[in-house]
Order: sequence, then structure tokens, then C-alpha cells
Amino acid sequence: MRRGVKILLVLIGLTLLVLVRFYAEILFYDPLLKFFKTHHTTDPLPDFDTGKLLAHMILRYLINGAISIGLLGVIFQKKEVVRFSVLLYGVVLPLLITVFLILLHISEAGHQLPLFYVRRFLIHPLLLLLLVPAFYLQRLNKGL
Repeated sequence: MRRGVKILLVLIGLTLLVLVRFYAEILFYDPLLKFFKTHHTTDPLPDFDTGKLLAHMILRYLINGAISIGLLGVIFQKKEVVRFSVLLYGVVLPLLITVFLILLHISEAGHQLPLFYVRRFLIHPLLLLLLVPAFYLQRLNKGL
């Protein structure tokens, strides 16, 4: 792939991730967003629809994941990178959703920080930020 096309595709992918973040309040149901911006250190969790919250978190994870995997494919141009990323994203989702659900039901007022971080890992493309340097270092060390 030509360098100019690669740069353009990476910029489009990054723009898509920014747009998902920018329009998150419009696109996704997340009553915890406002909660964690305000009284999360003292108040109990607000009322919410658990099924709807999980569905929207999974949808956001899948959207961010698809864009992230696309970016990894463009950056590294190796099928192994894409396969591993798909596998990793697929394994991480049920694990994090399970932990999130448990924390959602056991968190007490003022002690929701673990819930905050698991939620953040689900709704932001943090895996991308971990995988780009990891794959880059692997490429330097093993010629990926």
C-alpha cells in the first residue's frame, strides 16, 4: 500500500474514533457518564436499565474495536496482526462485561473506581493504544 493512502486511511480511522467519542452522549445510553463526572465519590449509582446499558456498551466496544482492528491492519499490513487482534478483542469483551456486571451489582457508594476503570476500558479504544506499540516492538524484534 502506498504511503499516502496508508496515512489517509489512518487519519480516517482516527477521525472515526474521535467521532464515536464526540457523539457518544447522543448515540449511546450511558447514565454512568454523568455520574462519573459529578458525585461518584459519595453517591450510590444512579438508576439505570441494565440490559440497555450493556447493549450500548457492547455496541460501542464493537464499533471502536472494528475501527481499531482496521487501523491495526492498515498500519501493520499483516494478516497475523488482524487475526490476533480479532481474537484478543473477542476474548476481552466477555471478560470485561462479566467483571463490569459484577462490579455494577457489588459497588457501594464512594467505592466505584474499579467500575469506572472497567467501564472506561470497554467504551474507549484503549486496546489500540496497547497493541500499536506492542506490534511495533514485535516487528522490530522479530521482523513481523
